[in-house]
Amino acid sequence: MVVTNNDSAYHTALELHAAGQTVAAIVDTRASPNGPLQQAVIEKHLPLYCGYTVQTLIGRRAVRAVQLAEHLGDGHLGKTGPTLPCDVVAISGGWNPTLHLYSQAGGSLTFDDAKACFVPRQCAQAVTVVGAANGDMTLQACLDSGYREGAAVVAVPRLTSERCAEPVQQAMEPYWSTKGVATHKQWLDFQYDVTVADIELAARENLLSIEHVKRYTTNGMSVDQGKTSNVNALAVMAELSGRSMPQVGTTKFRPPYQPVTLGTIAGRKIGEHYAPRQLMPAHAWHQAHGGQMQDYGWMRPDYYLRPGEDEQAAIRREVLVVRKGVGMFDGSPLGKLEVKGPDAAIFLNRIYVNNALTLKPGFARYGLMCNEQGVVIDDGVFVRLAEDHFMVHTTSGGAVRIFQWMEEWLHCEWLDLEVAVNNVTTQWANVTVSGPKARQVVEQLDTDIDFSREAFPHMQFRTGTIEGVPARVLRASFTGEVTYEISVPARYGLALWETIDERGQAFAITPYGVESLMALRTEKGYLHVGVDTDGTTNPLDLGWGVPISKKVADFIGCRSLQRPNDQRTDRLQFVGLTAVDPQQALPLGGHIIDGAHPKMPTSSQGYVTSVCLSPTLNCSIGLGLVKNARQRMNEKVYVYARGKTVAATLVSPTHFDGKGERLNG
Repeated sequence: MVVTNNDSAYHTALELHAAGQTVAAIVDTRASPNGPLQQAVIEKHLPLYCGYTVQTLIGRRAVRAVQLAEHLGDGHLGKTGPTLPCDVVAISGGWNPTLHLYSQAGGSLTFDDAKACFVPRQCAQAVTVVGAANGDMTLQACLDSGYREGAAVVAVPRLTSERCAEPVQQAMEPYWSTKGVATHKQWLDFQYDVTVADIELAARENLLSIEHVKRYTTNGMSVDQGKTSNVNALAVMAELSGRSMPQVGTTKFRPPYQPVTLGTIAGRKIGEHYAPRQLMPAHAWHQAHGGQMQDYGWMRPDYYLRPGEDEQAAIRREVLVVRKGVGMFDGSPLGKLEVKGPDAAIFLNRIYVNNALTLKPGFARYGLMCNEQGVVIDDGVFVRLAEDHFMVHTTSGGAVRIFQWMEEWLHCEWLDLEVAVNNVTTQWANVTVSGPKARQVVEQLDTDIDFSREAFPHMQFRTGTIEGVPARVLRASFTGEVTYEISVPARYGLALWETIDERGQAFAITPYGVESLMALRTEKGYLHVGVDTDGTTNPLDLGWGVPISKKVADFIGCRSLQRPNDQRTDRLQFVGLTAVDPQQALPLGGHIIDGAHPKMPTSSQGYVTSVCLSPTLNCSIGLGLVKNARQRMNEKVYVYARGKTVAATLVSPTHFDGKGERLNG
């Protein structure tokens, strides 16, 4: 059975009939609706009861029948009508515009008696509302309002909408509650079982504010957040308090409009609910070959376990393979932002603290980025593909953040620059081949790229084809060894990985993971932004004073770096540490203090940011931030953590291959 006070329910009844369902009756509270939809129902021989409403539902655990009664208007009942058998009652009480966003923009509402719904009145922001959101519930009305407001915007006064063939709908008749029937059986909120009697009790308790009524009765506080109950409850409250609907008002529309899932609230540890896992193209291969996966924003292997190995043994094996032979690393998550346009070089020259204008096409340069306070926020290698085209590499976890940051500068500050930025991180898969034998491995590939030492030096870039696939290759290294970062379209990532693994077997190629890479870069003294820096670290603390002093053009953070506080010599500076006892591990996060047995409390002179038991050097090494470190080289210090101290020596961050000779192979 379909019960309604408007025309829209007729569509439902006709669709049910067309689908083969039995429509017991259409009960319309209006006395004499007479339009195309009513005629269509009569032609289908569907029972139609106009001027009737539901008096009683019959049935205990389920609906078995409905007792009708004459509707005299405004919810008042007349004579008892027929009893009709049915098992489902579909109810339509009208429509109310979805105005949550409008209200959150500072818009106020008023009640339209003719449409029996709340509609926009005025808004603090420049917002124009058309269509159903404005209470126009028919297609023709939506078109008319859209054309009308559109004409006002473009100043074309005679712009008129097209006529549509939609049937003319009859006016609805408001029906808020049934008079003369037990109110504790008249439900308003079907989720929380709020009845008309609950609203009556709230009125007797002198709760006049609709916000108080909402919380007292819990009306509109369940799954649908009042989408099916609020207007009826407001109308009942208006009748009981002798006020108009606008005087009663509406409850506060608070974000979010859509319900928040429990998975979101529980967090990323609960299955896949919080955020989609980002998987590299070769994810299944890594798992099948012993990769111990960890969530770094992307699921990445920390290391690859072999039978009989523990974590430290696996990391040691992988580091030594890269130092003595050749390893392969999945660098697909590395941030990749394409910057293109006539002003691309000018834009990046403002983004990086070092010079981007002098970089030639086909060459690469390492750069630092700062915020307005001069604090280092990211780093990476940027490549000039053409005069107006760059590829900017960010930290793996910083791609989205830096992309949005660049967009903000372009859209809010530098509107005169003709530059487009596109985040292509997920479009390219990357296989990084690193080690003394890396060149021998890549030369086994079917490619038109010349990988010879003379033709392809360190910090240069080439494009071509590899195994018939378009490829981009960068000579840059985070291990300190000869390295080729090979990028192909993501769909070819697994195929490229497997091909390099196959061709590299003659050279005992071995995959290595993130933890092994961290040990390799710590040996080499390469900075890891966010690990070896904090929210106060500036480029001067990292030893970048000379490149910055040579740059004439302005860049983000330049003025802040001129402050006396940023140029103090006693600031925390990037430095290397070696344990006096080579086999005694330096504690990660340990603080640099005076003396082996200080009197507590004592002041901290800095702290350790990265550590490893170096497989290459066979000793305990680390990196850290220490006060005035560059003037204290070879000074003996003490690292304190958890009640124990470890003696260490301040040294250059570059523990291995200080002259960088191994980078060229």
